[in-house]
Amino acid sequence: MPALITEFPFTLKLGYADENGDLHREGTMRLATAADEILPMRDARVQQNPAYLPVILLSRVITRLGTLPMVSPKVLENLFAVDFAYLQAMYNRINERGMNTIAATCPKCSHAFELDPDPPSP
Repeated sequence: MPALITEFPFTLKLGYADENGDLHREGTMRLATAADEILPMRDARVQQNPAYLPVILLSRVITRLGTLPMVSPKVLENLFAVDFAYLQAMYNRINERGMNTIAATCPKCSHAFELDPDPPSP
């Protein structure tokens, strides 16, 4: 029986620049638990603005981003939109499919395969 994979690596396209100017692009996201999806609903920021839910949710499941000691909602607020959208899509992929790949089919030969959505490193 294959081992249950609960953490998935990622690389952000642009990354998060901290107050020292250090860039953080590589990280890890874990599968969400029921509590991860329920408890943010009690957060006053989410109650005032439901659009804030993904910020709280992602701050709970991103276990590492570069060398940051923790990934707080404030860190996620300061991500570029392209990176935030990538993390939201990744959250959906790993929690719906249990893997961070995209199903693809070759247009010439119709061969089905899995595609890694992480952008190439510069």
